[in-house]
Amino acid sequence: MLNTSRIIAFVPVSDVDRAMHFYADVLGLTVTDCTDEYCILDANGTCLRLTRVVEIPEAQHTIVGWNVENIDVTTAELAARGLGFHRYDGILQDQHGIWNSPSGDQVAWFSDPDGNTLSVTQFAHPPVTSTV
Repeated sequence: MLNTSRIIAFVPVSDVDRAMHFYADVLGLTVTDCTDEYCILDANGTCLRLTRVVEIPEAQHTIVGWNVENIDVTTAELAARGLGFHRYDGILQDQHGIWNSPSGDQVAWFSDPDGNTLSVTQFAHPPVTSTV
């Protein structure tokens, strides 16, 4: 039933304007609509909705991630825009914060201004997706 519908991703934010500038100016997403309560961005055809909330729920995991073709280029470009990447104890990461998983996938994590954990991943074997 929903396999023919496009997904909408929601990210809780405390300040829509501040979050909009981060997602648009740092991450490079395109703003399609914005109010004081929400901001809608185009994430390569996926609707990413920043929604103002009173209190940001603390997530112990990544809430949004991007599948990138070249993680080295992507992390370098994001770092040049002032983005810092997380370092985690017990996980061997390279000088750019990239972790090489046992499967060969490469992942780097970072946060938005509200502390939501985001990531970029270069898959060793990209997941199969369809264009319905």
